[in-house]
Amino acid sequence: MPIMREFLIYTDGACSGNPGPGGWGALLIARENGVVIKERELCGGEADTTNNRMEMLAAISALNAMKLPTSLTVITDSAYVKDGITKWMVNWKRNGWKNSQKKPVKNVDLWKLLDAAATRHTVTWEWVKGHAGHPENERADELARRGMEPFKA
Repeated sequence: MPIMREFLIYTDGACSGNPGPGGWGALLIARENGVVIKERELCGGEADTTNNRMEMLAAISALNAMKLPTSLTVITDSAYVKDGITKWMVNWKRNGWKNSQKKPVKNVDLWKLLDAAATRHTVTWEWVKGHAGHPENERADELARRGMEPFKA
């Protein structure tokens, strides 16, 4: 039987106030034939940020943590991240990083970093409903809250 390898990344962001102190978390999972063979947890945060920026940093950090170009799936509860990279970015780039209202794209610094990080890999993007009992998404949420802790007053 051939070995089937699968790489999954679950990401989440959290913010106490928006803007305010925030954190991001990512759970990286490698599976062979459906069995988890390795897990890695990542988290971090910033003192003054937004939830969307933390959602993006989770994905950027996780993709950059993958040492070799890999075929993988990123699972996020952020429609902003998923739709931004899969639907909107192609037009933003074509329009000089301007949105449909001809205004500069918000968080363009992170969109460019996310684009560069994703381009190294073959990425499938999936959205899951947040806070709906999905175990790996809940773990990513816990990591995001952990990443925020040092920045809370």
